[in-house]
Amino acid sequence: MNFTASGSLIVVSNRLPFVLKYNEESGSFERKSSAGGLVTAVAPVVAQCGGIWIGWSGLYMEELATTKLEIPESDPADKTPTAGIKSKQIVAVNVDKEIFQQYYNGCCNGTFWPLFHSMSDRAIFSTESWEAYVQVNQEFAESTLNALRKLNETPETDANIPLVWIHDYHLMMAASTIRQKAEEENLRCKIGFFLHIPFPSWDIFRLFPRDDEVLQGMLGCDMIGFHIVDYCLNFIDCCQRRLGCRVDRSALLVEHGGRCVRVRPLPIGIPFDRFVQLAKDAPQVLSCSNQKLILGVDRLDYTKGLVHRLRAFERLLEKHPDYKEKVTLLQIAVPSRTDVKEYQELKEDLDQLVGRINGRFTTPNWSPIRYIYGCVSQDELAAFYRDSAVALVTPLRDGMNLVAKEFVACQIKEPGVLILSPFAGAGEMMHEALSVNPYELDDAAEVLHRALSMPKDEREVRMSHLRKRERTYDVDYWMKSFLKEMGSLTVEDGDEVLPTTMTPLTMDDFEGILSKYVGNEMKLALLLDYDGTLAPICPHPSLAVIPPETKRVLERLANMSDVYVAVVSGRSVQDVKNMVGINNITYAGNHGLEILHPDGTKFVHPMPLSFEEKVRTLLKELQEELCHDGAWVENKGAVLTFHYRDTPQSIRPQLISRATELMRKNGFVADRGICIVEAKPPVHWNKGRASIYILRTAFGVDWHERVRIIYAGDDVTDEDAIKVRNY
Repeated sequence: MNFTASGSLIVVSNRLPFVLKYNEESGSFERKSSAGGLVTAVAPVVAQCGGIWIGWSGLYMEELATTKLEIPESDPADKTPTAGIKSKQIVAVNVDKEIFQQYYNGCCNGTFWPLFHSMSDRAIFSTESWEAYVQVNQEFAESTLNALRKLNETPETDANIPLVWIHDYHLMMAASTIRQKAEEENLRCKIGFFLHIPFPSWDIFRLFPRDDEVLQGMLGCDMIGFHIVDYCLNFIDCCQRRLGCRVDRSALLVEHGGRCVRVRPLPIGIPFDRFVQLAKDAPQVLSCSNQKLILGVDRLDYTKGLVHRLRAFERLLEKHPDYKEKVTLLQIAVPSRTDVKEYQELKEDLDQLVGRINGRFTTPNWSPIRYIYGCVSQDELAAFYRDSAVALVTPLRDGMNLVAKEFVACQIKEPGVLILSPFAGAGEMMHEALSVNPYELDDAAEVLHRALSMPKDEREVRMSHLRKRERTYDVDYWMKSFLKEMGSLTVEDGDEVLPTTMTPLTMDDFEGILSKYVGNEMKLALLLDYDGTLAPICPHPSLAVIPPETKRVLERLANMSDVYVAVVSGRSVQDVKNMVGINNITYAGNHGLEILHPDGTKFVHPMPLSFEEKVRTLLKELQEELCHDGAWVENKGAVLTFHYRDTPQSIRPQLISRATELMRKNGFVADRGICIVEAKPPVHWNKGRASIYILRTAFGVDWHERVRIIYAGDDVTDEDAIKVRNY
């Protein structure tokens, strides 16, 4: 590697970069190396910059009750990429077994894996597994925050801000938690994310009931990387259509939460030179030199299209019987999720299909299919890659597929032919491969025939171009590209990068968007929150003054005949009216419990008489017990708000918990906001119900036929209004 990372690198992945095995004789754990492009590319950089790797230890909390986990140092003879990582650089996340099973087998592999591979009919949606997913993501986030707290103890400059790099679909909710708490604690960091599987189109992704939460979780990052442009555009489309984000498709940017999130295609590569050396050193493993070998190497998974592949090979033998005793299909299927019924059934189907095809075409001297169900060493695999005439890489859907790249790297003798599905990410860039739709069996058989009969000069030209590209864009290039996009390279090479900020909206842009929404015959109703929307969030409500330019715009809007303005706030109605100070608009206070119309009429939601006394009791209890270290209570009449913005971080959880307990004990509903907890009377009324009441009062019961609504807010209480936008 001829580049270095500036600042500390914190890698967060579902698993550690090596496997921990308990040695009964020594009574301690040992490291066992893990294969894979991620470990090969990232581990040396973590070792080099003194970074941290956070991941699941592979052990459950129940196992650690009797065995103390101590991360061992690497063996002195270890030459794997993780050898340089010290034990102090490893943070092991340990999870309860039942929770982990719900998270990993339930949500990750039962829901996200099929959904993101566009196989929604296989996806299982479960509230329990989603809750486990969120819980485990929070534990990973907390481990990351602890690492950041230690790193932030030393002085930082803009050049060495810690970089948090989160990996894959197992941890899509971690970034938003890390960002929120890091901002609260003034922990400086940059956050990046890389998805190693496809990102589906909007029509598929929207099937997940919590799709908005997943998007917001990922948008907690500064930069999000995908393998190819198509996945980037799918993600951007989902952000725009589901969250209403402003996006720039040409610059691959998403505006969210006042930040501009970069979305980048970063196709992963392989350690090309390492595979070349493996191919040179690998012994001869194939004895049938008079036969051409067609090679398939896959994890046993329904996304890999193994059944389709075997049937296409069968079709080849049917249509071109001359290939009998001249070609053999070697299919290596690596066991995967053997405890899952769906995968057990897939194995049975493959076993039966292999048996049927072999039974149909086998001769005394030849069987058409050699089927290996198990793991193959990298030395053997390199030999198979090197000596095969054709590599058949035909997944039904795949994020990238490194088998295609590994085959190309090992082709150091007689050039073979790569057949590649367009539904793999590799299909977007490996143009010299023969492309085949795995669902089209007849076409797949003909492409196989073309590959087997391709003249040597054409094979040489195709393979030469493939090898040159993969050598250039290897796994080190991928790592370098990510660090460059994050601004974490010590040395830049001057390559151009896409813009990192969006062009500001112009009046023409705004009018174009608004005119499409409102049209020529509809009125526009603006329903606006106050704190955090019209005025900035401040330590004390009295300091949250509406900016003069905002007030001038509101005054102009209030005097337009085709525009209706209402301010819907958690403040008391008189307070919000005094703070805005504009006539001809509607004011709603206490989240809509009080509404003051422009003509002076007032609506007050009926309140149980008993709550007048309960408000006084709760106010006294909160003041006597919790109003210390900067915490205080705001009395809004029907609603009490407990403020803790100025309190130390260390005592906030206890304050929040106790305030919530007191509110509920006195019969109030406790609602969390931004550094507040509000005590609301238990009436079925909120900003959503209040907004409907305001619109019906102003425009009649058929208001939705004549009015277009824009609601702007910044808090969870505003979500109540967002949820009823279609009613």
